[in-house]
Amino acid sequence: MTDRRNFLKTAGLATAAVGLGLPQFSFAEKRADLFKVSLAEWSLNKMLFAKTMDNLDFAIEAKKHNIDAVEYVNQFFMDKAKDMAYLQEMKTRADGEGVTSVLIMCDSEGMLGAATSDARKQTVENHKKWVEAAKFLGCHAIRVNAYTAVPYSTDPEKEQEAINVCSSGLRQLCEFADDFGIDVIIENHGGFSSNAKWLAKMIKETGHKRAGSLPDFGNFRIHADGDKISSYDSYRGVDELMPYAKGVSLKPTVWDDHGKEHPLDYERMMKIVKAHGFHGYVGIEHGTPGREWESIEEIRVNLDQIRRTLENA
Repeated sequence: MTDRRNFLKTAGLATAAVGLGLPQFSFAEKRADLFKVSLAEWSLNKMLFAKTMDNLDFAIEAKKHNIDAVEYVNQFFMDKAKDMAYLQEMKTRADGEGVTSVLIMCDSEGMLGAATSDARKQTVENHKKWVEAAKFLGCHAIRVNAYTAVPYSTDPEKEQEAINVCSSGLRQLCEFADDFGIDVIIENHGGFSSNAKWLAKMIKETGHKRAGSLPDFGNFRIHADGDKISSYDSYRGVDELMPYAKGVSLKPTVWDDHGKEHPLDYERMMKIVKAHGFHGYVGIEHGTPGREWESIEEIRVNLDQIRRTLENA
């Protein structure tokens, strides 16, 4: 494990050094963009699950469609986290296209807020391989979920209990990831985590520089009980999570406080992002079935237009 870890650290530093020499990096630095655009692999999940597209081709396809930064999803190479030949092929293809690997979204590796200390430790262990893979690929972060064994509740005592168990697991993972220079970011993803005040407090109480948020515009649906949906206002939620943001995830629909969805007001939302001095990646996470690339391109164009508007404001 030690030799592999040292190899990954060295490889990650080499990736960063090579990356700094690529034209698109210096171009982005000179432009001082308000934000950069990336593509979340989940946008193409139906194609990937159907195997009409392969994970190894993700970076190549993104570049073909005018996007030069990608966010991987571990589900599409779940058994490859320790397969160095496979990871090298992913890296080679991305580097060959001049595509930046931004992060890995991690699912199905246990709950950070599991019921017992041993279970939380196991969740941390399960995520370590993804921290190492992210370092090797040249990513800056992994995205994890703040799921908890504490049932969702608006009771302040239950909310704090959920914070306590989740922050415990998150802190342990951050301590490991810090050694690799990898951030561990939490997406609002249902339950307690889609209450932005709860998530912001949980990250704050974790008290580690590697802990951060990944505000997702469209994931503020908290809870559903039959036809009754509880949700959190997306604009307010993003504003509350941006102080901790190490990435942003864009969906073209948002929620209000009354369980209703609405089309995204791009200018309103991106003004919120700008107000927090964010200059990182805004990841597109949307793909209309049957016209995935067309819908991704529409969002990219909208983002480019909004960026120009805000730069000139």
